[in-house]
Amino acid sequence: MAGTPNHMLACMQSGAVAHGVGLRQARTADTGRAMRTAGCDWLFIDTEHNAMHLDTAAQLSVAAQDAGVTPVVRVPGRDYALANRLLDNGAMAIVMPHVDSGEQAAEFARACRYPPLGKRSVAAGLPQIGFASMPLRDAVAAIESRILLFPMVETREGAAAARDIAATPGLDGILLGLTDLSMELGVPGDVGHASVRAVVENTLAACRAHGKWVGVGGVGDPALLRGYIAQGMNFALIGNDLGLLMAAVTARIAALSAPTGPAA
Repeated sequence: MAGTPNHMLACMQSGAVAHGVGLRQARTADTGRAMRTAGCDWLFIDTEHNAMHLDTAAQLSVAAQDAGVTPVVRVPGRDYALANRLLDNGAMAIVMPHVDSGEQAAEFARACRYPPLGKRSVAAGLPQIGFASMPLRDAVAAIESRILLFPMVETREGAAAARDIAATPGLDGILLGLTDLSMELGVPGDVGHASVRAVVENTLAACRAHGKWVGVGGVGDPALLRGYIAQGMNFALIGNDLGLLMAAVTARIAALSAPTGPAA
């Protein structure tokens, strides 16, 4: 089959956990190759919270495909037009934030899946299939087999509707956004709180019941993240470029400032 396989999907299908890193500052095409060498399976290209334009997200996405890293793009809440433009230009997964009900989940699937399941418009010559020319039926099947759609559960309403969201045809799983969820639950930043854990457990059960993938983001503590992964996460956001850079620089300065003992 022409084009680039979805590495993230293949990783999860093999039973491994797909690790991703968020891009908040990075803008260059070599980012995907560097993160692949570092061990990442997917890039979380965030157009919700940073100033990145569509063109930059598309360039990062195609370069990531070539490097063997799956480009996953989060769009601003329910911006289906942007989601489809990104799918047409290289994204291999879309994350839709703040999906709060089964109805919103179904709307997401309709907007981003081709007929008969959805209403997505067909564009010719897509990068996910290497711009190959093929019969429309074959092209659509090839694209659909590569694309992942993940609604985010990160609100009280979304948590309560997790089973309805997980049951939605055309969606591939749920990404839990624990930072916003902790805010919603009145425990800002405490992403290991019992109330947050209860949502995690309920969402995991909902996804298992409907054969869907489940992932987690917003957990900065590696020990806590390992614990959530051990509960059955299929994919995990390990951090973003800014946070990891800041931590590395802080650690390096601390190491250089540490006492070295008396000179010999």
